[in-house]
Amino acid sequence: MFSKSCEYAIRAMIFISQKSKDEARVGIKEIAIGTNTPQHFIAKIMQTLSKKKLVKSIKGPNGGFYLGKQDAKTTLADIVKAIDGNVIYDDCVLGLKLCSEKKPCPAHNQFKEIRKNLIQMIENNTIAEFNEKLDSKHYFLK
Repeated sequence: MFSKSCEYAIRAMIFISQKSKDEARVGIKEIAIGTNTPQHFIAKIMQTLSKKKLVKSIKGPNGGFYLGKQDAKTTLADIVKAIDGNVIYDDCVLGLKLCSEKKPCPAHNQFKEIRKNLIQMIENNTIAEFNEKLDSKHYFLK
């Protein structure tokens, strides 16, 4: 559904938010280990998230990434749009350029309902809500 970069970004944001509850800053290496993602890849993703102002960063020996209380209200849709753009909203599930209501691909009508549910899920779930699930110890990040 999402690109690998987007999956890593979502996991990283949740991980950083968990650490930020204790006002900790998290470095790239810790994010990579904590989310089971390649370090070089997560570094590029974090740079993008920082540029899009979805995560805060401080440089230096005591630096790292962190989220403020307001940042925990970031929705999954915010992250998806920052990394993947509007692909989930607009693109054909089969990758066809001309797929539309007037000229649908074979999967168009079936995928329409799936897309609607997926968009609803990513727009209505925040990082804070995912943290609550993790805090319950019934859900896991890796």
